[in-house]
Amino acid sequence: MTIMFTFIPEYKSLREVLTNQKLAALGDAYVNFIYSVALSKRKGEPTGAKVDSRLLAEALRKSGLRNLLPSRIDRHRQADAAEALIVYAWIWNAMTIEEGISILEQHEDMVEAFCFFLITARKKLSL
Repeated sequence: MTIMFTFIPEYKSLREVLTNQKLAALGDAYVNFIYSVALSKRKGEPTGAKVDSRLLAEALRKSGLRNLLPSRIDRHRQADAAEALIVYAWIWNAMTIEEGISILEQHEDMVEAFCFFLITARKKLSL
């Protein structure tokens, strides 16, 4: 894998990725973008939307990644962890924007969609 941006370091552990707040900030915009595109394709018209932190936190738990975070961490930080992993997979060219949109389009249940997205990102990054 090659990195898309040289200012993003290669992290040695999945925990480092999940707890990086700068990645989470970029991931927030990225996740909302691909979610909006998937919704737009589904509805057949341009749609802008934000992914609810509850949805991402639940997907993180279902994916089995929650246990890599500190025990006392709120829902917002759990959602941040999911966003960080998703954008990190894109930055490292492990997953394309099109793959992400496709995953979100294929699932009716968005918790299941993001759970699958997180599991896929983890596998492709080999972390």
